[in-house]
Order: sequence, then C-alpha cells, then structure tokens
Amino acid sequence: MTNISRRGLLASGAAAGVLAATGMPVRAQQKGGTLRLGLAGANTSDSWDSRTHSDSYMIMAAHGAVFDTLTEVAANGELVGELADSWEATPDAKTWTFKLKTGVTFHNGKAFGADDVIESLNMHVAEGAKSAAKPIVSAITEMKKLGEHEVQMTLKAGNADFPFLLSDYHICIYPAGQIEEAVAKGIGTGMYKVEAFDPGVRTLLSRVDSHYKDGKAGWFDSVELIAINDASARMNALMTGQVDAVNRVDFKTESLLKANPMVSISEVTGNQHYTFPMLTGLSPFDNVKVRQALKHSINRQEMVNKVLQGHGAVANDIPIGPANQYFASDLPQNEYDPDMAKHLIKEAGLDGLQVDLSASNAAFGGAVDAALLYQASAKGAGIDINVVQEPEDGYWSNVWLKKAWCACYWSGRATEDWMFSTAYESGVPWNDTGWENARFQELLLTARAELDSAKRKDQYHEMQMIMSKEGGTVIPMYANYVDAHSNKLTNSGTVGNVFQMDSSRLIERWWFA
Repeated sequence: MTNISRRGLLASGAAAGVLAATGMPVRAQQKGGTLRLGLAGANTSDSWDSRTHSDSYMIMAAHGAVFDTLTEVAANGELVGELADSWEATPDAKTWTFKLKTGVTFHNGKAFGADDVIESLNMHVAEGAKSAAKPIVSAITEMKKLGEHEVQMTLKAGNADFPFLLSDYHICIYPAGQIEEAVAKGIGTGMYKVEAFDPGVRTLLSRVDSHYKDGKAGWFDSVELIAINDASARMNALMTGQVDAVNRVDFKTESLLKANPMVSISEVTGNQHYTFPMLTGLSPFDNVKVRQALKHSINRQEMVNKVLQGHGAVANDIPIGPANQYFASDLPQNEYDPDMAKHLIKEAGLDGLQVDLSASNAAFGGAVDAALLYQASAKGAGIDINVVQEPEDGYWSNVWLKKAWCACYWSGRATEDWMFSTAYESGVPWNDTGWENARFQELLLTARAELDSAKRKDQYHEMQMIMSKEGGTVIPMYANYVDAHSNKLTNSGTVGNVFQMDSSRLIERWWFA
C-alpha cells in the first residue's frame, strides 16, 4: 500500500480502490523534556468535548495530543491512517470499509475497537448535539461493525473526499459506553494523557507508555499548554524563555522576535482566511446589493499590508485558498471601488448605510485594527460602519453566529467540499451567514460525488464565482500561518499547513534538539 495526497485521491479516482494509510516517517528524533506552549485561542468554557472545539488551544490539546481521529493529513499533505490502518471504497465512492488498528488502548485501559468508532461518530448526530462535524456524520446512512477492528460506512451519496473528512478535529474517538466520563476527564487514545486541566488557563499532559505510535511520534516527556490570549504577553513569554513556542505571531513585535538569536519564526502558506460574515437573514444584509456594496468598500491590499504586515495575500470573498486543488484564481477581483459601492447602495433603494461590525482580537490577531481600517475605507462610499469592540473571552459563544456582522477566521480545509460543507451548506451548524443559493447548493451535492477531476474543477469554479459575487461573507485576505519557537525545538523539515503549528500536531511531531 502507498500513501495518497489529496490531489492524487481526487485526480486519479483512486477513491474506488484500496487507500493506504501508513504511519509517520521515522527520523533521528530525541525523547525527553517538557514542552511549554503559550497559546492564543483559550476560553474558560473550554472542555474535552471535541464537538464544541472552534479555536486553536483546544484543537492543539485534544486533536493534537490527547485524542486520535481515524485519519490524519500528514505534514507533507498526504492522507495517512491514525486509528484506521487502511480503507477502501466501492466504485461509486458511496460505501467505505475501514480496517482499524489493533493493540490500541484508551488512557483508562479500555481496548480500542469498532464500537468506539461507531459510538463516537453517533455523538455528532445525537438529538440536541451541536457539532460542527454534523454535516460529515449525517451523510452516513448506515454504520456496520464487520468485526472487532473493521467498520463499514454507507453514505447517502458518493463522496470522494470522505477519508479526508474523518481527519476533522471534531471527530475524535472516545471509549464506547464511557463517553460522558471521557469528555469530563479527557480520556482518549492519544500520545499524551491529561494530568491537569484548568479551562482557559492551563493544561498539563504526560506521554503515554507503550503507545502504538512509539518510535514514530511523541518525543516530549510532558507538555504544558498555557493560555496567553494577549498577543504582547505571548510574544514576551517566548522571548524571556517562559515558553518554548507560541502561535499567532504578533506582527507588531515581529522585529523583536527576529532580533532574538534564540528564537525562530515558522511561516507556511495554507488556506487560512480572515472573514467578516453577515447574517443574510437579517436586514440590511438580506439585500444582495448591500452585500456587494460592502465587498467594494474594503481596501484589501491595505489590510494585507497593515494587519498582516505582508504575511498573506488579497482574497476575493471565497473560502477556497491557494493550497486547494480547485482554487479559482482567475475570478474577477472584487476591487475597492467607493463609487461602485455608492451606486450599489442606491440600487438597494437606500440613501446611505449604517451598520454595526462586532470585532475582537479573539477572532484573529489584528481583527479590531482590520475593522477600523474597514470603517475608514467605507467612509469614501458613504457607508458608516460602527465598530463594536467585543470582549475576547466568550467571543465565539456570545458574538459569532449571534451578532449580525462580525469578524471571524477560518483555517480552511484540505478539500473544497470539506470547506463548503462545513460553513456554507444549508442548515449546517457553522454556516455563519445563513446564505442560501439554490444553484450553489445543487453544485455542492453534484461535485461531492464527482470522480472526474475536470468536471469537478468546473463545478467548484462556478461555486466560487457565485459566492464571490452574491455570498454573505466578506473575505478580504488569506493569512499565512506564522508561529514562533525556541531554537531548542526542531522538526522533520516539513511543516503542515492545514492548521497553525504544524497542522495542530506540533506536540506529536517536534522534539528538542
């Protein structure tokens, strides 16, 4: 068996055959030491319920250390197995059979098997469950236990991306019959087990003995995750040696980091994008002309220059990024055009426009500055944007999905369907605009089951064109993942770009030199 990349899977039609899943590459790693991470993205409402995870701190702790998923996107972009050994599909990509790893145990000693997979996936479609992975799991019409270590899943319709979707950080595997306890205590099959957990403050983990990944991952003896949401405090903690690595480099102090001989900056280009989603069911955002006017009243290049300090690129109101296979780079750009914005406001039947924009740096580093830049550029179009600065703690539970217009960020996804179905499919929990377009939804379902790469390209191109012109999200810029770390830390030389900090897997993949 051989590993496959997302491009190979979609372009070759290999989804109909056996898809291999080997482990991580073995290099000259060294065990030992305590890794200390200073992380943004922590909240006092954090828990070990992966269905609720939406920010970097818990993604790192849970998906990157304590729990495992069935599959994993390796640092080089290949899809490999985590708790799954291998998988194969029927020619229509509708029925998938997963062979699971043997000899795996949970942190409480329970043996891992097929029941754990089935019960863990069912968590996302349970009555009352509010899971961002519900769209993925609800597409499964039947799960069969073919043996203690073999599960068959039948989908409503073919999906060439399905193995990639099971690497979603929400779909962590819990022990069957003990899920409530596992959520309360953080009991997974991951390389690290929970020693202490103070939500929004600190997490302490220790390496599991005799783990199934021994020799392939997990080089630190223990890991301490420290919540440092304030950007200046986080950078200072790294420069003074209080922590070994930080996420979300503060570009205002980047020069100080570069001047420190003990610190290195890690930067990769992925599909991360910063957004301003509008709830399109609410006035005035229910008017497409208003949405278009707001897209023409933002100076995107200024935002890239001043907020990202050049660490990114201008975006075009689509969530598909330059690392995606079917990225439509040739779409007409929504340019900053105050006169066009004024004209569109008149076409909407309005004399002017006054709107509130909620923002907090919890949304993304520099979100408040970005909102103020937006406010300034929109004035030229006769649009009055009132920037409402929201508290950082509780932003994702109190503002996002609740306020009519706000700041947000998305890390992007490894495939187009994964991104669209997570945030733009009708009725999904994380559809943060509620935007409805019949043709877009039709194409979403058609492209999902299409194994012909050329046809898929045309379908995704049309979806991006519709969204750029009519969608409810202003997406001004793609942001590189920029993290920083002590020179004592090292890695294989390849850093993943699915999420920040080596696709949230730094804890498993890096080590002290």
